[in-house]
Amino acid sequence: MYEDVVLMDGGVGTSLWEKVENEKEKVMVWRYNIEKPDIVKKLHKELTDAGSQIILANTFGANHKNMRKTNYNVTRIVTEAMKLAHEAIGDNAKIALAVGPLTGLLEPYGNISGEDAYDSFNEQISAGVAGKPDLIYCQTFMDVTMMQIAAKVARQYDLPFFCSFSFEENGRTLMGNSVKDIVDGMAEFHPDAIGLNCSFGPDLAVPIIKEFSETTDLLLIFKPNAGKPTVDDDGNVQTGFDIETFTDDVMKGLQYGVKYIGGCCGSNAAYIRRLGEKLKAAQTK
Repeated sequence: MYEDVVLMDGGVGTSLWEKVENEKEKVMVWRYNIEKPDIVKKLHKELTDAGSQIILANTFGANHKNMRKTNYNVTRIVTEAMKLAHEAIGDNAKIALAVGPLTGLLEPYGNISGEDAYDSFNEQISAGVAGKPDLIYCQTFMDVTMMQIAAKVARQYDLPFFCSFSFEENGRTLMGNSVKDIVDGMAEFHPDAIGLNCSFGPDLAVPIIKEFSETTDLLLIFKPNAGKPTVDDDGNVQTGFDIETFTDDVMKGLQYGVKYIGGCCGSNAAYIRRLGEKLKAAQTK
């Protein structure tokens, strides 16, 4: 069973934070593409060695809104991220251009106009595509309307397009989108895979991926958190799930036809390695 399931990677941000020495260095991780490129490459290699077949480039929050008050440049940050990913993994895994939501809300709920959102995603995605990813993965979105804007940009390119959303415990996104709202709202963009990432631990996430399986025939993505990540007084990232519990619970998502599994916040290479071991065992049964 599960022979066609693809193992993705884990939480890039929290895993990179584990690699810095003190709390002051826990900055927006896209900065590490310039400031600490060695730890970015190290993480990519660790995840590939752990069995990840798709690696997220370190581009998640690399957009104009996050950089507008800094001396950083979106094109340079994204270009460096793609370069580091290629150098670290070669042909050993596919590279996904990771695109996260903009910080803030679209009008009329916030102050981000549709035009500004489009321009921001266009700048980030065009720079990323120039770095030759294997696919574009828009993830952790909480607003289907914002995802539609990102998808409009992504679909300008002849690359697979993945999208996943972050949910609240009520089974809806922060903006109140249900699974059906998401599936209906994304239909015109024909995503190659759709699903859930981040949100919370896999125990609470399984019912949502079950709902996806009942709502769409699209390939499904399941990348929950290893529990809600917190930072202790020493700057260490703590998660709510140990490796065995997390991987056991993620595996439960496979019964709903999940194609792509992995982890999000708190799941480092050790989590992914163990998940891969359990997936391989299931595939040989």
